[in-house]
Amino acid sequence: MKNQKSEAGSRKPKRKEKILSGIFIIACVIAIAGINAVTSAAEKEGRWEGVDKAVVERIAKEQGREASAPLINTEQGDLMLFLFLTAGAAGGFIAGYSYRMLTERTAAPEERTA
Repeated sequence: MKNQKSEAGSRKPKRKEKILSGIFIIACVIAIAGINAVTSAAEKEGRWEGVDKAVVERIAKEQGREASAPLINTEQGDLMLFLFLTAGAAGGFIAGYSYRMLTERTAAPEERTA
């Protein structure tokens, strides 16, 4: 009886699971390193201008219009960080509040009594 473990307790991962998780981690590291190498090389070449310069400004100049200042300039200080923080907090609140609907058990129509 001493050697028996309950199913709810921790179980040792099998060798196959260890190998697969190791392969997954190595693949993730290689993918991240590859993406980092591609983006750093592209930044050095200056290819990543962005949609605003590459498309919008070019088409505006073709149509005879000049670029104007943005309505809300998000490049000042930490305004962009604040906007992302606010959106993340609002989204987290909504997701957390809605999560209880997933975890609550509702009675089936035949179980309900009026």
